[in-house]
Amino acid sequence: MEAYSIVIKGNKVSESGFKTLNASSAEVRNSFKIERHDAVTPDNVGVRMIELDIRWDYPWHKPVRDMASGLLKSPYNTANPNARIACAVSHYELWHKSATEDRTILVLEHDAVWKKKLDKEFTTSEKYDIIGINDPRGATRKSKQFHDTVQSKEAEIQRAPVIDHELVPQGIAGNSAYIIKPTGAAKLINLVKSYGLWPNDAIMCRQLIRSLGVTRTYYTGVQGLPSTTST
Repeated sequence: MEAYSIVIKGNKVSESGFKTLNASSAEVRNSFKIERHDAVTPDNVGVRMIELDIRWDYPWHKPVRDMASGLLKSPYNTANPNARIACAVSHYELWHKSATEDRTILVLEHDAVWKKKLDKEFTTSEKYDIIGINDPRGATRKSKQFHDTVQSKEAEIQRAPVIDHELVPQGIAGNSAYIIKPTGAAKLINLVKSYGLWPNDAIMCRQLIRSLGVTRTYYTGVQGLPSTTST
């Protein structure tokens, strides 16, 4: 399996996180190498969006009901909007790579850390084409409810859980670590074409992608680093 970590070049927090991520992967003896994917930055995000022919369509100040999807888009705490957009575009680049090169890839953010060796072949799952492998605790909102819901079911791979009102986009645990097949990547790209680009963990939600799954076993967690998008 190909694995990529999104790293902000020259950013001390991001570079340090990537080193820790690599060290933890070696410690659990993963068989694959984690390649570096240089993140889009606030300085070049506008140009990159033009190159990719995508537009941003998510509110900054107050909730908006999206008429096309029917979902409620609630603003994220964001000091620098371009940093939030750059994060989403960085993920989009890897979705585009998966779809256009017909490759299943593992996407990791720089703050992920390995807890357990990834020794299962998730690409054989026909039911799910995007699979989150991250521990929700400390990684997403309503994390205890997320954890309790996942652990209450026996299936090793199950649909992303319901943790909120049906109008609120609900996905995987923070998008720090997920496996994506070309079919899942193509779905996300089509969603962005239809609805515009949202924060990556909002557009990748169970309401818009029925084949969005999570693992009952948590292979990764988060390092607890300072946010590079909220501050």
